[in-house]
Amino acid sequence: MSPEAATPDREPSAIYAIASDYVDRLAALHPNAATSMGIPGHEERLTDFSPAGHEARTALDRQTLSALEAAEPEGDRDRIAREAMSERLRLTLELDAAGEHYRGLNILASPFQSIRRVFDLMPRATEQDWVRIARRMARVPEAYSRYRDTLDEGIRRERVAARRQVEACALQAEVWSGHGEGATSFFHGIAEEFASSGIDSPGLAAELRNAAGGASGACAAFGRYLRQRYLQLARPRDAVGPDRYALGARVYNGDAFDLHATYEWGWEELRRIEGRMAEVAERILPGEGVEAAKELLETDPERAIEGVDAFQRWMQELQDSTIAELHGRHFEIPEPVRRIEALIAPPGGALAMYYTGPSEDFSRPGRTWYPTGGKTRFPLWGEVSIAYHEGVPGHHLQIGTTTWLAGLLSRWQRLIGGTSGYVEGWALYAEQLMGELGYLDNPDHELGMLRAQALRCVRVVIDIGMHLELSIPEGEASGGFHPGERWNAALGLEFLEQRSHFPADFVASEVDRYLGLPGQAISYKVGERAWLEAREAARRRLGDAFDLKAFHARAFELGPMGLALMRRELGGG
Repeated sequence: MSPEAATPDREPSAIYAIASDYVDRLAALHPNAATSMGIPGHEERLTDFSPAGHEARTALDRQTLSALEAAEPEGDRDRIAREAMSERLRLTLELDAAGEHYRGLNILASPFQSIRRVFDLMPRATEQDWVRIARRMARVPEAYSRYRDTLDEGIRRERVAARRQVEACALQAEVWSGHGEGATSFFHGIAEEFASSGIDSPGLAAELRNAAGGASGACAAFGRYLRQRYLQLARPRDAVGPDRYALGARVYNGDAFDLHATYEWGWEELRRIEGRMAEVAERILPGEGVEAAKELLETDPERAIEGVDAFQRWMQELQDSTIAELHGRHFEIPEPVRRIEALIAPPGGALAMYYTGPSEDFSRPGRTWYPTGGKTRFPLWGEVSIAYHEGVPGHHLQIGTTTWLAGLLSRWQRLIGGTSGYVEGWALYAEQLMGELGYLDNPDHELGMLRAQALRCVRVVIDIGMHLELSIPEGEASGGFHPGERWNAALGLEFLEQRSHFPADFVASEVDRYLGLPGQAISYKVGERAWLEAREAARRRLGDAFDLKAFHARAFELGPMGLALMRRELGGG
């Protein structure tokens, strides 16, 4: 590796210095993000999600964008770093101008979840670690109060979230606070974890219990606020319309799409994947079809694991063995990235598996989080490709390697950069890549990968369809699914149940997720398309000199970016 702009023993360029300064200043203004990035010094505070807190972060974005535009690149790495960061800051400022933060409440990725989820990332090894947790947890009531100020200002400005998102978040509040049916308080669970840690500190134990009581009460009160006040004023309509959707799609993907053409492409891809599923099902149960093959894979005790602990061990072993097999052969995986933790997610969130990246210094490893949804039996046919998506060669390899590339990439690129289209597109590409590399030769696991592909195609169709309220194609084009009707949430759920091949409890939370994050759901499939197009462009350009391992290494060394920039830089030279 031969960086042009920054190495550990060389002064950073002006652009890299601006990027590093931005990260430090953002960490101070956004302690939750600092914890996510693994930047120390902010562990006892929570982010101020009030209007004033948001404006302080927006002012930083404006100042940084102005500084970047005035700086001259010193080489290609500088140019790419500036372009990627400037694009992201401009889009963030567009979101601010549209007032999206005033209605920033959704089931998956809003300040409401951030206030709780930040505790998942905090270390628990030493007494000082627990002191920081107690002090941060004591600030939860204030954090919810300040976030509520933003939602109230949104009510005043007529910028409100949809009722569906409000109801889903109110339910999450009941679960996390321990007030829902059969729920236990997430915050009290932290205090109980300390009690069994072996650390002898009665005073700290009492401090944690008091903080947990306050946090649980504040979370419950926030849920009551949502149900008793905000819900009455929330937007009844789920669809955001073409303008808000187009902005969301650009934010999540770093590219502008012809949404109607993308919608039609989603249908075409779904039909293609369904044809492949039928072929693979024939190898599992000849002559019986996809549904019969799925039934066998779901019910055969030899194809499943019983027990949450046993499943967690299986997931950890799969991650570890995959890293060992791919390293040195298909990828050069840096030593710190070879460590990953497979964990079970706390209850109450969406039911999709997710990933959290390592800290900047790798003292906290990358982690995959699996929400069980209360189940204790785990058919494995679909879990293998999901593990590849979240772990290696998916999110963990890409995000971990990016974090490690301190000698090549700006600090912003390593810790903040990229888009959902880049990141999720890579992870979906990684699933099918494992098939190319021979790791999905078992037809059970191949069908699981194709099921995941079908889900991402369905997402393109219904995310665009529901938010733009498009008509469903007539006849064979839709497979006979409600031809001519306009998409809504009920049809989206029915289509997911019929064509995604995922369980009913999972797809119900998926619909809420798509409607709360317009433009994000398409990022997996359109991102994968961009990765495949860039690879094919590089293959055509290089001919016999094309090397897949080298292509992937160069992709990581370029750093995260929007899809339009990625196509140009990775595919063109």
